[in-house]
Amino acid sequence: MDLNISTLAERPELEGPMWDMRHLWPEFMMHDPVGWANMGQIVRQLPEYVLVATDADGRFVARGFSVPFRMDLDGRRALPDRGWDEVLLWAFSDLKQGREPDTVSAIEITVDKAFLGQGVSHRMLTALRENTAARGFSELVAPVRPNGKHLEAGASIHEYAFRTRASDGLPHDPWLRVHVRAGGTIEAVAPASMTVPGSVDQWRKWTGLPFDTDGPVEVGGALVPVHCEASRGYAVYVEPNVWVRHRI
Repeated sequence: MDLNISTLAERPELEGPMWDMRHLWPEFMMHDPVGWANMGQIVRQLPEYVLVATDADGRFVARGFSVPFRMDLDGRRALPDRGWDEVLLWAFSDLKQGREPDTVSAIEITVDKAFLGQGVSHRMLTALRENTAARGFSELVAPVRPNGKHLEAGASIHEYAFRTRASDGLPHDPWLRVHVRAGGTIEAVAPASMTVPGSVDQWRKWTGLPFDTDGPVEVGGALVPVHCEASRGYAVYVEPNVWVRHRI
């Protein structure tokens, strides 16, 4: 497939199609409060770190978000356990404080449903690496959401993240495998990368499940069970991700 990949700064007319694209994210993933507060701000304040892709016919194919932040700072010199949420907060704190960034973090790569299975995600990851290098950085990190983990919600993320195939030694997880093939190194687990709290009524609406019993609830698309406190009226999902480091 011929792809035209550019930054949103270069093609601002694609902002509407970018948000309207058909994706496979579970509904509950849209309700992480850190994401709600900051994803739109990436578009507004950092469009040169947003990639957009169209095909030869001009159809919108994929998007990729990243953010620059300062890693060499007291209290930060290790990739954070709170992964995705934390790096977003760091990036916008640095932007507000005028700190010079020294690292870029990938935030999201999403491919329109019509173009899945055609190697687009790999090409978008390569483009994120290239955009990072073009902006003068030597490192891209990524709090990766392993896309096969939802099939084993009860498995330990600490084991799953480092599981490899006997045939070639590459990661067992397909999305982690793409990152490693692109030159990334699996570095650590972010055990609390994203937190989605909600009332049991909200979780019922998001998932169609009853959420009427205290304890773990397995939800389609969730990497680990959701913790439900039905007797108290709330449930919380704490998603683990896997930190991958790309040296460029």
